[in-house]
Amino acid sequence: MIPKKILFCTDFSENSRPAFTLATEYAKAFQAQLLIVHVIDYKDFPGYVDWVEKLREVLDSTEQAVNKRLQSMVQECAHAVKDVKTYCRRGVTAQEVVALAQEEDVDLIVVGTHGRTGVKHLVMGSVARSVLKTAHRPVLIVEGPPDKGETFGART
Repeated sequence: MIPKKILFCTDFSENSRPAFTLATEYAKAFQAQLLIVHVIDYKDFPGYVDWVEKLREVLDSTEQAVNKRLQSMVQECAHAVKDVKTYCRRGVTAQEVVALAQEEDVDLIVVGTHGRTGVKHLVMGSVARSVLKTAHRPVLIVEGPPDKGETFGART
C-alpha cells in the first residue's frame, strides 16, 4: 500500500516532533497529502464545564492559538510537502482523530507517543493506543524522546 493521504496528530509537545518529521518524510517520499490535526480535548479544561459561555470563550481563544501553531507547522514542512491541510477539532482526542481519518479516508495515521514505559505508560491512558484500537486502518506510532514536555510549532 502506498499512502496518498497521511494524517498526523499533534499535541504540540516535543514528544510529537519525531512523528511530525516521519509523517513529513513519508508524505514527501510518497507524494501524499499531509493532514495535520490537533484536538482540543474537553477534559483539558476542568472547572469550566458548568460555565458554558466561559467555556465557549476559552475554547474559541484556544482554537485561534492552535490554528496559528498549525500554520507554523505547515510553513515548516512546505518545502517538502506540496499538499498540506490542517484541522483543529474539539472533543475526545482519539475519537476525533479516528472520525477525521474516516471522513477524509486517510491511508495512514501517524501519531507520536511519550517515551514512557511500565506503570507510567499504563496509567497514562495512551491516545496512540486508543487510535490504534479503533481506527481500522494503518497506524504508525512513533515513540518520542523521554519526558521533556517542551513544545514546537510556535514561531512568533
